[in-house]
Amino acid sequence: MSQVSWIEYIGAVLFLLALIHTFSTKYFVRLSHQDSRHAGLWLMLGEVEVVFGFWAFILLAFMAVVGGYESAVEYLDTRNFTEPLFVFVILVIAGTRPILQAAQLLIDTLERIIPLPGTITYYFLTLSIVPLLGSFITEPAAMTLAAIILRDRYFSKKIPETMKYLTIAILLVNVSIGGVLTSYAAPPVLMVAAKWGWGLDFMLSMFGWKAALAIFVNALVSSWIFRKVLLSMDDLKDDYEIGRVPPLVMLIHLSTLVLVVIFSHHPVVFMGLFLFFLGFTEAYHRYQSPLMLREGLLVAFFLAGLVVLGGMQKWWLEPILSSLNSAMLFTGATMLTAITDNAALTYLGSLVEDLSDASKYALVAGAVTGGGLTVIANAPNPVSFSLLKNTFEHQSINPLMLFVYALPPTVVAACCFVFL
Repeated sequence: MSQVSWIEYIGAVLFLLALIHTFSTKYFVRLSHQDSRHAGLWLMLGEVEVVFGFWAFILLAFMAVVGGYESAVEYLDTRNFTEPLFVFVILVIAGTRPILQAAQLLIDTLERIIPLPGTITYYFLTLSIVPLLGSFITEPAAMTLAAIILRDRYFSKKIPETMKYLTIAILLVNVSIGGVLTSYAAPPVLMVAAKWGWGLDFMLSMFGWKAALAIFVNALVSSWIFRKVLLSMDDLKDDYEIGRVPPLVMLIHLSTLVLVVIFSHHPVVFMGLFLFFLGFTEAYHRYQSPLMLREGLLVAFFLAGLVVLGGMQKWWLEPILSSLNSAMLFTGATMLTAITDNAALTYLGSLVEDLSDASKYALVAGAVTGGGLTVIANAPNPVSFSLLKNTFEHQSINPLMLFVYALPPTVVAACCFVFL
């Protein structure tokens, strides 16, 4: 291993502080209610989406002071911010009224086929079919759709906090593994698919059916556990209603979404498409709900901060990955994913030469399995935090509680990937 520079040590320390901060956001939210003079500052530091951007700024400021601003700018120029930009664009588009109506029409159609009470069926389909759509419309889009449906149809009503935590935990796990049916939708797969020659047939045979089984098991178990709560909601007035839009408007939105997915590696192209899309929504604003620009920018800020800080972690992550056999690699990847983005993890693994086929499978399977344990484990996770946190007690999601509730669905996913 090459000699580690002082700035890499600083980056690792700041990364650790950011992790601690991630698990302490609820403390800052409480502090904002106690200290009125600096309430805005504490509330800002209590936003999960702000954490990594905040500590990335400190890293860049430190680099600029010690090594000159040129070193900080040069480091930024070497980072790839395509993923944060893409997640921002896809979140805003996927959260529009026409896209939500298209998803609702699909779920409504499936709901009529399944002979179960409507509220249970809709809940089950939202936690199963929508995450599987992530393999085709990308994971951020699937996360956005599922989170909005859950927020407006279930979380906005008086349901137990335990139900909220288990539901969001299953959503995070299912979305993380739901993108592996194809080779382009899940960031941890996308990082290695081209280099390792993983095509659609390989993904379906080695990952896809196992992921689908785990997703259905997780969704079914949650639906059964909370069946009484869901059945009681049938007597309530359903206030989840997406305003109807013309089919042509829906088609234009869907086409834009597809084009953004196709050009997901070309920020100049998909940002150009997004600007045209903004013009279209302004021209036909009567068919639109308010665009989720603030939520999208916060999530992009979070991921950009993760890119900046994550670039300093290669020196300790790569040796760990290269020293493990396939069985240990699966466990190690699942655990490491909880403290670093799973796409970064698989990318570093792709840099290790002569990695066996078993180790490649173990690395990617472990990375997607652990993608629901924390907010930073998978790129789309901050989307759900941004959309759902206000429905929780104190308008904040406890990261430790999420970790505990995410363990059972994570075990289900691990069993499917390891034993099948």
